Amino acid sequence: MAASAGARECKYSCETATQTLLWIHAIIDFIRPYSFLTNAHVVNFFKDRLWEAVDKEWIECLRKEPVENLLQIPSGIVQEHWPASLKEFVFTSRSLAFPREQTDLQKALPGLNLCPLNSVLSQGMNLKKKHEVEVLSAIVSSIASNVGAPTIIDVGAGQGYLAQVLSFHYRHCVIAIDACSHHGRVTNARAERIKKYYAAQMRNSEPGKRNLIMPKTITCRVISNEMLKSLAYKATREDIGIEQYCATHDSKLQQSSCNADNVASLVLAGLHACGDLSVMMLKTFLDCEEVKSVISIGCCYNLLSEEGFNHVDSQCGFPMSFGVKSTCFSLGKCLLDLACQSAERWRCMENDAGLHNFWLHAFRGAFQMVLTRYYPDVVTSSPIGRQGKTLRRRQQRATLDSLLHKKESICSQSNMNGNCPPMELKELETDDGSTLAFEAATLSHGNIHIGSKCEAKSVDQYPLFLRYTLSGLCRLGLKPLQDINFQGIWNEVEPFAELIGPYWSLRAALGPVLETLLLLDRLLFLQEQGGSIEAVMLPIFDPALSPRNVAIIARKS
Repeated sequence: MAASAGARECKYSCETATQTLLWIHAIIDFIRPYSFLTNAHVVNFFKDRLWEAVDKEWIECLRKEPVENLLQIPSGIVQEHWPASLKEFVFTSRSLAFPREQTDLQKALPGLNLCPLNSVLSQGMNLKKKHEVEVLSAIVSSIASNVGAPTIIDVGAGQGYLAQVLSFHYRHCVIAIDACSHHGRVTNARAERIKKYYAAQMRNSEPGKRNLIMPKTITCRVISNEMLKSLAYKATREDIGIEQYCATHDSKLQQSSCNADNVASLVLAGLHACGDLSVMMLKTFLDCEEVKSVISIGCCYNLLSEEGFNHVDSQCGFPMSFGVKSTCFSLGKCLLDLACQSAERWRCMENDAGLHNFWLHAFRGAFQMVLTRYYPDVVTSSPIGRQGKTLRRRQQRATLDSLLHKKESICSQSNMNGNCPPMELKELETDDGSTLAFEAATLSHGNIHIGSKCEAKSVDQYPLFLRYTLSGLCRLGLKPLQDINFQGIWNEVEPFAELIGPYWSLRAALGPVLETLLLLDRLLFLQEQGGSIEAVMLPIFDPALSPRNVAIIARKS
């Protein structure tokens, strides 16, 4: 019989800086003893015999569990027959993680007008993106109106979906900033098509009205909050959108925002702005007088810079708050990678996908043994690259749409770097954020078992491991050496392959806790500014569709 952590879920609060800091201290105290899980790379599972660091009673228990029970661990689901210490670990992990159930938006944001997107605006969006843009655009529009901001800056705009909805549907002036020039071209081309539709609508329903403005795109790699601050300042000094704003919003807001004696204002918005970009948005919000509000949904924590590790100046992404800095707690690359794990995606995984994923990690760990013994220079000086990411995401999105049409509510797939274990992929993203190509065609779900010991031995996996390894060597530009004993390495690791599922599941249980720590650090950074800043943390998306769903919303009071 399974037991849930629901009764103990989230006894902490983050309404005040004091409460937030107490929550942060509780997380740090809990995480410290589990460094053997957090500081390990799963790719080194066999090489470093990582299972030996885990409580033997835990491992012996979990090695016999069916895969569906393992996939529930990050969500706080335990089995009654598990050891008390194991259940306590799972329960505590869950209780320290920020709740992800979508908040009651109408209650949290009174007056919010959530409108479904029409087919013109949503063209090209998958169900996940449509849901995200639909919700976030309504929130950003409402906040921009409330603070009297004529301009919205979409930071990390991608292909401009959010910017275009804010511009055409909600009639805001929007500046879309993205580092990729291709995204800028796609945004402009798509906006031109949408503009034709809305222009025709306006001619028919609002003759003589000529206030339809497309979002402005800027291709720029934002490398500091000073750069973002300069862009924000420039936007308000060019009178972009003020006339448009005054023509479409309440007259009281017109007076407050368009008075020549007042500083022009704007709102910063970011839908999954990667790594330090979300951090720069929060710092720019504080530093730039023109920015009246910020709505930030972070992503890609593995790309964060950290003080004392990969960054030494004031631009580091972690820690932000004085409270966390005073703890002298550091994360490092392994923990930042782990923070990307999503309990929702694990829970919604189907059993075959989970089995498939565990075997992929077993193959990856065995392949690491090959690299370590026969290609040591590659391991130490030539890390595996992040190739094939676009292809992988496209495959995952196709899988997501198929599954969501098949079921009423099911998790979408994402890359392991951003969120969770992959399903049927031609690229495996490893624990260190790298990707490795392999032949997946023969890895049919029907031939893969890794639940119990007898299941693991029911099919000879060596041919699949060999094919995986040869494909990996080819992708790295390496020729197979004649003296490589592939069979010997597989015989060495195969008896322990069944342990990689339990180990990876235990590790993944800490992912939501670490993400909570990162988010609370950002919230505390704002709360430490005193009463001049109002800041909240809200899960605004359906976690089954978009697990990275927590928005930090702040405004100057």
